[in-house]
Amino acid sequence: MLKTTKVNSGVYLLELHIKKAIQIKAKRFLGQQFPKGYYYYSGSAQKNLSHRLERHLREEKIIHWHIDHLTSNHNCEIKAVFIANGKDKNLECEFVDVLLREFGLKITSEGFGNGDCHTCNSHLLYSKKKIDHNHFISLYQSIERFIPSSKETF
Repeated sequence: MLKTTKVNSGVYLLELHIKKAIQIKAKRFLGQQFPKGYYYYSGSAQKNLSHRLERHLREEKIIHWHIDHLTSNHNCEIKAVFIANGKDKNLECEFVDVLLREFGLKITSEGFGNGDCHTCNSHLLYSKKKIDHNHFISLYQSIERFIPSSKETF
């Protein structure tokens, strides 16, 4: 179990780095190019948050969500996970809004990961460079940053 999760529900932001452009097999995004750069995926788990994050960190998995197509690709690496323990699902949409407004991220894949959201165009955002972690964390004082390593065991 991830040691940083004190509560087993909350909101998270995955920081992904795609080393070279890829395409994924999700029907909705067939033929779409995901250029190299940084991607930020906002999600939540109202129960079993630690299991959800551990699943995201595994490369080998049954593809279930849009994000699985990226996290299981060998050209994509999760660089950081920002965790807001015990926070309401609405915070994932706030993350998207803040990343678009404050950090200038872009939507490159409309409808990615936001099937149960009626306010956001996507829960996956793109940037050529990674965001300033300190600035992001300063906006959400209770957020924890987890940096996965190849030595991490679950």
